[in-house]
Amino acid sequence: MGNREALLAAAKRCLYQNGYPRTTARDIAAEAGVSLAAIGYHFKSTEALLNAALIDAVQDWGDEIARAVAEPPEEGQNALERFEATWTRLVDVVIRHRRTWVASFEFLAQVDHVPQVREQLAAGMEQARYGLARMLHDLDPVRDGAEAWAVGSFYQALVTGVMAQWLVDDERAPSGRELAQALESIMSTVVADVETSAQG
Repeated sequence: MGNREALLAAAKRCLYQNGYPRTTARDIAAEAGVSLAAIGYHFKSTEALLNAALIDAVQDWGDEIARAVAEPPEEGQNALERFEATWTRLVDVVIRHRRTWVASFEFLAQVDHVPQVREQLAAGMEQARYGLARMLHDLDPVRDGAEAWAVGSFYQALVTGVMAQWLVDDERAPSGRELAQALESIMSTVVADVETSAQG
């Protein structure tokens, strides 16, 4: 592993251990076993290195999310059971990647100061939006357009909200089963309202 790769890996570990605003150049250099000058040589600045490390970490997390979502359903599962199984796996990803999520939230507080990284994260968010729509509802961004965008945005909001709840209060954050129960209740209310409107 060269110095550049060692610095990037070390910066990711420091992000998990210390968080975005508390990681220093000395922390990263010491973790990587290289000189402070190596940061400037390979990345120009500590901020640039941290931003690259965060994007890399979020990509790692995104890949794991994609694997969790793409896992084929068990034979005979209905839609609600598939929803529960999928969100149980996603909650597990959040738990196992807690430090990545914390670092991501810390970065969001700084995002207005680093527009180039904001643009990269926005592009990644758009990909994730359509990816969730495709994997969870077989919606294609070209074929299904606005519907794919809307459904993907809904799932993205749910992921972010569930993540926040698990970070703040993991004892009372919702499980996959509880999310499925909530969806069933919401669906029942919507169906009842539609039926009542149709009768009226």
